[in-house]
Amino acid sequence: MPDIDRDGGWLLTLDGTPQSYVDLADPTHLEFEYTRRLGHLADAVAPAGQPLDVLHLGGGALTLPRYVAATRPGSRQRVVEVDGPLLELVAERLPWQREGADVAADITAEVGDARAALAAVPAGSQDLVIADVFHGSRTPAHLTSVEFLRLAAAALRPGGCYAANLADGPPLAFARAQAATVRAVFPHVCLVAEAPVLRGRRYGNILLAGSTAPLPTADLARLLAGDIFPARLTDGDDLAALVGRTPPVTDADATDSPPPPDGAFSVG
Repeated sequence: MPDIDRDGGWLLTLDGTPQSYVDLADPTHLEFEYTRRLGHLADAVAPAGQPLDVLHLGGGALTLPRYVAATRPGSRQRVVEVDGPLLELVAERLPWQREGADVAADITAEVGDARAALAAVPAGSQDLVIADVFHGSRTPAHLTSVEFLRLAAAALRPGGCYAANLADGPPLAFARAQAATVRAVFPHVCLVAEAPVLRGRRYGNILLAGSTAPLPTADLARLLAGDIFPARLTDGDDLAALVGRTPPVTDADATDSPPPPDGAFSVG
């Protein structure tokens, strides 16, 4: 659906749930709060303008790949999306390679399962792996385990970063388990969410990031605090306290993320 309030803006919905927002005239415009946080992470993980090799698991309308292509020209990006008809629709109606663009975006998009594609990625080939996969409004179980995270770690270069967009609500059992899982694989981990979500007062998006090297938490926290949708970064002892004794998730006990409450993401 076109955004009547913004020229070039388009909203993609699936079964009544907002899935992606794209501004064809300005790919640096990020409308959704969770996408803005992923954009802040992409800004902070390397010096401004430095090209990155990025693997996007989950494509939607390719909002973040467009952003990285615009802010980091020369980046090589691969998008894996399980929904073939969706990818065809986006390529037709919201093409990411546009005539007249100053720089051609090096983005390849393919149909496939996120975990299967990740398992086939050459070791140490990626600077950033982003998991933003939802089946309906839930993260599939096979993308939530230690075994899955180990595949992501193997795909990253030393010091590369893994990031996942997830969603949870009170009592944050899924978020705690996912934080425990990322901490079981990566020595440096942070969690980003709005304060009411962290306090278990409402359902919302949660960003988890992990790396073998210290994360740019100071820069990321500054970007998050100055955003029009402020969020809180939690790491170190505070994150350990949030996780408590929650064990990591394995393939044997993995489950889909909890469903959102009725109306949480609906379009009126």
